[in-house]
Amino acid sequence: MRLTRTVALAAAALMAAAPAFAQESSPVGLWKNIDDVTGKPKALIRITEENGVVQGKIEKLFRAAGEEQNPVCDKCTDARKNQPIIGMVFMSGLKKDGKEYAGGEILDPDNGKVYKSKLKLADGGKKLEVRGYIGVPLLGRSQTWVRQD
Repeated sequence: MRLTRTVALAAAALMAAAPAFAQESSPVGLWKNIDDVTGKPKALIRITEENGVVQGKIEKLFRAAGEEQNPVCDKCTDARKNQPIIGMVFMSGLKKDGKEYAGGEILDPDNGKVYKSKLKLADGGKKLEVRGYIGVPLLGRSQTWVRQD
């Protein structure tokens, strides 16, 4: 009887902890993008995964008073040109590669440039290291995003 109760409690604890473990190993969720130059929040980004491929969509922009609150990507050179930045898929094609997600692209809506990208979870899944680069990862810049959900 005691063994059965212990096993039942252990099973319940594992089931309750499963979402936390999944969150630590997946970038899927809502993230706050912190500007690597100013250190201020820039956007909320929703990362989703479908068939093993990760993408990111901009859900909200943190804009100062006097700035355009619903800007478009006027510097984009692809199908996103003059499209609203809010709701835009700006990160795509990332696939799990060991402990990181790589092989994708990320758009900087401020300048319209598209970079290769990779993601790596940090701090037990509470932070996401996002790197955009040209050619090799050494030639690029990184941001740390903070999980919101």
